[in-house]
Amino acid sequence: MIWTAGFRTGVISPYERLQFSEPRRFADQTVRQVLHLAGGGDAFRVRLTNRYGRAPLTIGAATAAVGDRQVALTFDGAEHRVVPAGEEAVTDPVSVPVRSGSDVVVSLYLPERTDLATHSHKPAEVARIAHGNHVTSPVLPGAEQVEARFYLSGVDVLAPQGTTIAVAFGDSWFEGVGTTIGANRRSVDVLNRRLRHGWVVNQGIAGNRLLRDTVGEHGLARFDRDVLSIPAVSHVLVHFGINDLGLPAMLGEPPVSADALIDGFTTLAARAHTAGLKVVAATIGPFAGAGPEISTPEGLAVRREVNEWIRTTDAFDAVVDVAQAVAGPHAPDHIHPALDSGDGMHLNDKGAEVMAAAVNLDDLAL
Repeated sequence: MIWTAGFRTGVISPYERLQFSEPRRFADQTVRQVLHLAGGGDAFRVRLTNRYGRAPLTIGAATAAVGDRQVALTFDGAEHRVVPAGEEAVTDPVSVPVRSGSDVVVSLYLPERTDLATHSHKPAEVARIAHGNHVTSPVLPGAEQVEARFYLSGVDVLAPQGTTIAVAFGDSWFEGVGTTIGANRRSVDVLNRRLRHGWVVNQGIAGNRLLRDTVGEHGLARFDRDVLSIPAVSHVLVHFGINDLGLPAMLGEPPVSADALIDGFTTLAARAHTAGLKVVAATIGPFAGAGPEISTPEGLAVRREVNEWIRTTDAFDAVVDVAQAVAGPHAPDHIHPALDSGDGMHLNDKGAEVMAAAVNLDDLAL
């Protein structure tokens, strides 16, 4: 048996220059969060993170619920744990079997005033927040709901030897922006329901770029931590580029060239291949409907050039032509109206299904 990732979530700093959600801090509060498992095993353990915190994080108590069963989460046998700034913690193993597609509901009691929380800012899932210690309560009294995930980075599962998994590594088109919140209709969720063997964990970060930091560390910087560190990973699915092309005009930065993006993708593929992984690259999705501040003519032209390179290069082991799959029939720089979430740059539930269906399962062979 091996410990590997049954669930992952890409986390960012609350001190980012560009914020898509309000950073939070907590004091004498319980935070309850749903973690939807991509894969299962005979036992599990939860990963907590204070990676971007500037002060120690005190966990006063924690529980996990699987179906009707609730268990206390401990750290070296203790219910209390202090996670130093910049560090992470893993709970003791819980000897409760979990299945792919099931939920682990984690409740954290944060007794002391925290720093701004390391978080996932657009996870298409809500956190529920209530005052006081309610980690064992079936329902949180007077809970506030907010779309975010705080202080959690993953769930490890104890899986059979020989299990192999993939990592969806990229931006909001993996994280699930535009899909129904709390419904597990992200493209990665749909893809997992298609798989016969293995699973894909989701390391998408909305707003993330391949080449530059802004929302999360850029893809080349976080690749080792978010992909290569995962035991039993055999494949990486990649979708980057929209934010590299769309954010510079909004942030007053110089535009990114096709050559720079191609060099970045080539470097990423080479690092994956050196580690023995297969790389499945997606073409850059359409975003012409996002408005003139993001979808500049220059950026759209670079998208078309880079996509043609992705389709024809031998840098990758396989290509998923997401751009073609979701494009409008008469306006290929735009998302098809039936698949558009309404903002011109993200997919709705049906669009996420189309994106997942574009993946050839033989290219994963998990």
